Amino acid sequence: MGGLVLACIGDHAIRLALMDATAMPTLHEVLGLVARAPDVTHGVTSVFDRIGPAIEATRLALEYADASKAPVVWRDPASIGAVLPVAPGQWPVAGTSGVLAILVVHREEPFSPGDHQQFSAIAETFAIALARDAQLEDLQRELTARAQEVAHQRAFIECVVDSLPDGLHVVDRDYRIHAWNHKRETGLQGVARSAAIGRTIFEVMHRQPAALLKQEFDEVFASGRLQQFQMESSAFGEPRTYRISKIPMRMGGGPVTHVITIGEDITDWKAALDRTAQSEKLAALGQLAAGVMHEINNPLATIAACAESLAMQQEFGPPATPPTELLRIIDLEVQRCKKIVNGLLDFARPKPVHRELFDLDEVVQQSLFLLQHHPRFKRVTLVMELEGNGHAMVHGDADQLAQVLIALAMNALDATPEGGRVVIRTSAERADDGQAIAQLEVEDEGPGIPRTLQAKVFEPFFTTKPPGQGTGLGLAICYGIVNDHGGQLELVSPEGAGAVFRVSLPIGIAP
Repeated sequence: MGGLVLACIGDHAIRLALMDATAMPTLHEVLGLVARAPDVTHGVTSVFDRIGPAIEATRLALEYADASKAPVVWRDPASIGAVLPVAPGQWPVAGTSGVLAILVVHREEPFSPGDHQQFSAIAETFAIALARDAQLEDLQRELTARAQEVAHQRAFIECVVDSLPDGLHVVDRDYRIHAWNHKRETGLQGVARSAAIGRTIFEVMHRQPAALLKQEFDEVFASGRLQQFQMESSAFGEPRTYRISKIPMRMGGGPVTHVITIGEDITDWKAALDRTAQSEKLAALGQLAAGVMHEINNPLATIAACAESLAMQQEFGPPATPPTELLRIIDLEVQRCKKIVNGLLDFARPKPVHRELFDLDEVVQQSLFLLQHHPRFKRVTLVMELEGNGHAMVHGDADQLAQVLIALAMNALDATPEGGRVVIRTSAERADDGQAIAQLEVEDEGPGIPRTLQAKVFEPFFTTKPPGQGTGLGLAICYGIVNDHGGQLELVSPEGAGAVFRVSLPIGIAP
């Protein structure tokens, strides 16, 4: 095991150099060789290359307990083909889970206690390296699995977003596009995802006014509230209606970092809603017509009396009442009948949606002109508490909101017992978020709506009226109309204490 011994004392320096070159490496050197190697095999091979000549070994091997792993073997080129010693030295390479491998050393000379100590230390070093590689393999497998899971989840989410029938894109605070789904790529105005991602929304959606787009996004970034509005487009030939929703998105729970925009084609839905609303309007018209016909009988009776008086004057001589006065009365009653009938026709006739700024008080007064002829109004006391002074100004379709008021008032009349009160009030308020709103309330003195049913009153075809007396569509249509105007329709009904239906609409701005 020692170095080369020379007889010549004068060659002492050469002898020492040869001994140093073949000296047994220290534990520190072994650790260095293993640590610098990319894996156990390379580390063990480096150690074997270093200690093989030093211990005059004929064969070194690291034989794994797992037979599927090939052993790491080193042999002295000069001993290849020679008979190996029958009893090699063996040192277990043990880890926390048991023996991982065996360090096998073949050489001619016997092993001293110091050799056993050194090889045991080397075996422990190999055990550390094996444990390190096992941990790295486990970590690699875990990272690979996590990466595959993340990739799968990302592909799944992209597939979900691409499967949506509505166009979707996501914009950050620099107005740069981060997501662009498949629906946005299709159609005559579609833009490929590769051409949209990373660019600003103004570059991609250049057909729309940049200032208006910026204002829409800035409002969501500043307020953190969902924004919804409708727009008409003829880009595909026939006019289509779209509901645009701008949804605030927060990364990390702080301020709004992105805005998700969803464009939904609601042309067919809107047409169906308009047809249903018109049917419900005609149903309400049938109820109004009964009262109107009764009301028209009064001026018709007056006209008939005046006509009879004129006929008698023609037959029997000078009139008790001048003919001009009778004709004036007839004209007034005819105009009264005409006004009532025209009001009914205006209410019944379908009209295109026309949004403008109007006074909510005027809508209330025009609607009550139709309702005041209904016989049920004779049984209750109608109280009007209007804001006045033009403060309750609303942007929308006055005809649609008149339909909402009439439907709510008819329900209140049905619920209020004879001699009770129905209160209709308007006001200008401030919402919790500081937004200016106009409110319309219809309050009755009926039995109220049980708490268990309050969540269902705005659902289509739900009604508390007996069979044959309600379709269950009135409140659902009212809810849709108010929501379409950017407002809210709420019910407040302490059980047994009447009900209040409250309509809240933005003041003086387009929804």
